[in-house]
Formats: sequence, structure tokens, C-alpha cells
Amino acid sequence: MPEGVSGPRRTSAEVTGPRRTTGRQAVIEIVESATDPAQRGKRPNPSYRHLLRPKVLTAVSRASKTGERSHGWRWTVVAAIGLLFWSFVLFVLTRVLTVFRNTPEIGALLAGKVLGLVFISFFMILLLSNIITALSTFFLAKDLELLVSAPVNWLTLYAAKLTESMLHSSWMIALMAVPIFAAYGWVYQGGLMFPFIAVATFIPFLIIPAGAGAAIVIVLVNAFPARRTKDILSIVAVLTGAGVVLLIRLLRPEKFARPEGLQSLVDFIALLRTPTAPYLPSEWVQRVIMSSLEGNTDWLALYLLWTTAGAALVMGSLLHQKLYTAGFTKAQESTQRWVRGRIVRRAGHFILKPFGILRRELVMKEVRVFFRDTTQWSQLILLAVLVIVYVFNVKFLPLSGAGITTFLVNTIPFLNLGLAGFVLASIAARFIFPAVSVEGRTLWLLKSSPLPMRALLWSKFWIGTLPLLILAVGIVGVTDAMLQVTQFIFAVSIFTIVFLTFAIAGLALGLGAVFPQYDTENAAQIPTSFGGLVFMMLSAGLVGGVVLLEARPVYGYLTAEAFGGVPNPADMYVGFGLAALLCLLCTFVPLNVALRRLERLEL
Repeated sequence: MPEGVSGPRRTSAEVTGPRRTTGRQAVIEIVESATDPAQRGKRPNPSYRHLLRPKVLTAVSRASKTGERSHGWRWTVVAAIGLLFWSFVLFVLTRVLTVFRNTPEIGALLAGKVLGLVFISFFMILLLSNIITALSTFFLAKDLELLVSAPVNWLTLYAAKLTESMLHSSWMIALMAVPIFAAYGWVYQGGLMFPFIAVATFIPFLIIPAGAGAAIVIVLVNAFPARRTKDILSIVAVLTGAGVVLLIRLLRPEKFARPEGLQSLVDFIALLRTPTAPYLPSEWVQRVIMSSLEGNTDWLALYLLWTTAGAALVMGSLLHQKLYTAGFTKAQESTQRWVRGRIVRRAGHFILKPFGILRRELVMKEVRVFFRDTTQWSQLILLAVLVIVYVFNVKFLPLSGAGITTFLVNTIPFLNLGLAGFVLASIAARFIFPAVSVEGRTLWLLKSSPLPMRALLWSKFWIGTLPLLILAVGIVGVTDAMLQVTQFIFAVSIFTIVFLTFAIAGLALGLGAVFPQYDTENAAQIPTSFGGLVFMMLSAGLVGGVVLLEARPVYGYLTAEAFGGVPNPADMYVGFGLAALLCLLCTFVPLNVALRRLERLEL
């Protein structure tokens, strides 16, 4: 080609040849293709698939980790853990549903009632999770500055961002639903069509809270700046928690545990037939699933699910069209910074003075980072709601009346440790698991300093473990006092919950360093990541393992007390010793792995 004559414009991919495309590069390509002079005569309209491509490439790139040798075995271990978790849930549900199926007259009603309660919990979690996720996805994401300025159709942008928000918020619930549907289909012999009916039922169940969450966020951002909307979300959390408590008390689940209070079996069956929440999608899911298993699918409930999902999408898209541009403009307003806090700083310095300057400043740094991020500290409200619901329902356990023995009164509080362990795991997933990831790009400053990574890691461990330990001992102490347990069960409860707290905190911090997300747009999304799922599965296995190891010595002791025998000391030493050893391994092994990973990390 002669000099001075420019040829047709070539893209960067044509100039540099084949290369690995990242998510940000894909976003830039979208803008370049929309603003290409060769396309000026045409109406630019990037497709829905084109807008989702950057996120898909980012997820694939993050999951592949091609530069790490440990990639293969890590995925193998994760897949094995996932299969074990699914197998455990499937085994337990299958046994329970088999008992229900063999119970005449009321078995199917009990199974449907359990399914409805599970999906009410799922719906509440999905709604709140979608609200929190939609805020960052629609208004605070890093790629919005490019996408909003590009000539992208508003409906395409809404559909792409809604899909992204729904996937971030719903994938963990979807994985939890797989063994639940499988157990119901297996026990009640759903047939070849049941998987298709389950999928057709579950998809609109995910769409409804996603569309509602996005619509609520759009309205909130137009009423308040997006940086302050994070504070408003705490109010939403309170209202949601209050709704959960109110719903649970309206359901009065304890009445199902004591059917002798009803006048006849007919009254009990009528109570079971009463819809749990007739106007919520969870009830429609329960009706579709149970009716299809009984051979007479409730098409009206399936119609209600899909029409409600369609209405949520239509209303959300209309709000997006009218309010999104103004809301996005408000989202760019700067946030206010609170620079006060001298009293808290002085108190912290006074309390931590005996630990030295290094440990004191590391602890103070963790406290400041935590309270500067509204998405982190506002979750304390969710924690309070979770604990209140837990303690409130323990109070209403039917542990008095005919047939309730001392053996049963002391056995239920021991099994209650399993529930307390799951509560601690969910709290650790929210507050301890993201501890390494929230350092973000500033981690290079800590690594370039003479600060040892061991000191940083242990400061994060203690700042997360001590509050969790106080909460755990408080929960167990209060619930045991309510249940009026013996001194032996009280001592076992305190012993177990202390070791479980350290183990769960070690798992959370260790796996948070193994599966970090330094470039996350919202700290609230970190617990719902792939690493968060691995942590929750391992925590469930840990809690179940500790309860099983301690079950034999506790059962032997209670049996001996009930019949005047002598408990076997060998069972005590072996059971509690193995439980303590398991907790210690889950505490120190993940922390050592995390320390080596941080020391090898190159930024």
C-alpha cells in the first residue's frame, strides 16, 4: 500500500493476532464496535449475548487459573466435596421423606409442608440477596461507565444486568435445590417428566425476586444517592428480618410438633392442608411439585409462577426505562466520609496497648476497614435478626407435656449444637471469609512493607474469632438456660461450641485466602462466590462430624443416668478427643495453607 494512504481500520485483535480476551477488553470491544466509523450509517445495537460476553470471559479466566500447577487437583477436591455434600443432603432427605411416604393419610401433606417451608426460606434469602447485588450490578459496577456511555439499547442493558444480578444471587440456592428436588423425585417416583417440571417451576421462582430486587433498587437510588443507598439497605434488612420473624410466628411451627392439642385427626389433617403462604411463589412451587408427584399437576400454580415472573420483568423494565438514567447520574455523587471517632480510637489504643504497636495497629486497621464499608457493617443487622429468630424459636420447642422424658429434654439441646454450628458458619461466611479479599489492590502495600504475613493473617483471625466466640457462647448459654439442661450437657455444649468456633473461623479465613476475589465490586458478593460455597460445604461436614463423634459418649452418659448405670470412660475420651482433634486440624491446617499462599503471592 502506498505511503500516506491509510487502509481500512483494523481492530486490536487483527493487529496483535490471537490473544486471550479478558472481561474488560471485551467491554472495550463493545464500545469500539458501537462507535466504529464504518458503522455510523447503521444503528448500533449490541446484542444481549454481546453484553454478557465480558462477564463470561472473566468467570472462565478466573476459574481456569492457567498459571497455577494446583489447578487440577483443586478442582478435583472441590468436586469431591460437592458430591459428598449433595450425597449427604440427599441421604438425609430421602430417609425423612421415606418415613413420610410410609405414613398413611398425612405423609404427603407433611412432605408438602416441609417443601413449602424450605422454599419460603429460599424466597426470603433470594429477595434480600438480589436487592444487595442489584445495587452494585446496576449502579456501582466498574463496566457501567463504558456501557452507559455507549449506544446500547436500554432493554438489552436491563436484561444483561438483570441476568448478571440473578446469577450472582441465585446460584448457591440453585445448587441447594438440586438434591432437594432429587430426593422428592426419587422417593415419590416422579418419573421421567419430573426433572422438566422441576426446572420449569424453579426458573420463574428465581426470576420473581430478581425482578423485584432490581425494581426496588432503582426506586431507592432515585430517592437517595447510591452511595447512601447502602445505608438504606440496612433498613430493608431490618424490615425483611422483621417479616421473617412475623411469618414464622404466624406459621406457629410448634403446633405441628404437638398434634395432641387438636381435637381429632381430622383437625390435624385440615391444619396440614392449610396453605403456608398462599400468595407467595414458594406456595406455588410446593403445589406444582407435590401435585406432579401425585400424578395430577397443578397447572394453575405453574401459570401463576410464570405470569408473576413475566409481570416482575415488565414492571422492572418499565421502571428501568423511566428512572435508570437519572438514578445512574445520582449514583456518581460522592459519598460522605466520617473522619471523627477519636473516642473509639483512644479506647482501642488503651485496650490494645499491652499487645504492642504492630498488633494494635493491625487490629485497629481491621476495625476501620470493616466499618468504612457499609455493605459489611450493615450485615450486623442481618446477624441480629438471624440470632433473634434462632433463639426465639428455641424457646417454643415443645419440651414439656406427656411423653417428654428427661432423656429427650437433654438430647435435643445436644442436637441443637448442630444448628448453632450452622448459624456460626453463615456468620463466618459473611464476616471472616471476605477478610483477605477486602484488602483488594492495597495488599501490595502490605506485602512491600516489612510486615510479616503471619502477623497480618493472625490479626484477621483474632479480630474475627473473638466476637464470634462471644456470640457463640452467648447463644449456647442462653438456649441451654431456656431448655433447663443438666450440668453435663451444659459443659458439653460450651466445650463443643468453643472448639467449633475456632475451627469454623480457621476454615473461613483459610479458604478466603485460597479463593480470593481482590477485584470484587461488592464485598457482599464474596460469600456467594465459588469459594464461599466450598466453605459452607466443609463447615456443614465439620459440624456434622463433630456431632456424630460426640453422639456416642453423650448417648451413653444419658442412658446411664436414666437407668442408674455407669458411663464408659473410654467412649468419653475417644469421642470428645477425636472431636477436639478434628476441630484443631480444621483450625490450623487452613491457616497454614493461607499463610503459604499469601507469602507466595505476587502482585
